[in-house]
Amino acid sequence: MSKRDELIVKYAADIKDKFGETPNMDLLTKVAIGLGPAIYNADASKVSGGDMKEKETVKNNFLIKKLGMKESADMMPAIESVLEKYGSSNKNKHRAVVYYMLAKHFKKESVYNK
Repeated sequence: MSKRDELIVKYAADIKDKFGETPNMDLLTKVAIGLGPAIYNADASKVSGGDMKEKETVKNNFLIKKLGMKESADMMPAIESVLEKYGSSNKNKHRAVVYYMLAKHFKKESVYNK
């Protein structure tokens, strides 16, 4: 099993354990691949829930640039909701899981089917 496959298995377990959902493995794999080498970097692969600058990065780089959304008032509450469900005491919020959950929340899975 490749390192990426091992990480995707770990992400799938987080989605099941923290969010109570059975992950769409095809979508999860595409999100992980879309993150490129960042998933192997200890710092870049995580999202810091307490850092406003980090949340802005998720909003600007993922929701607006990657998913092609227009800036709206519901973006930050959605990010906060995903991070809260992930668990405020959990320091290892994987970026791929956060992005996966946001893509599902905003029904933008089709972005990964191009």
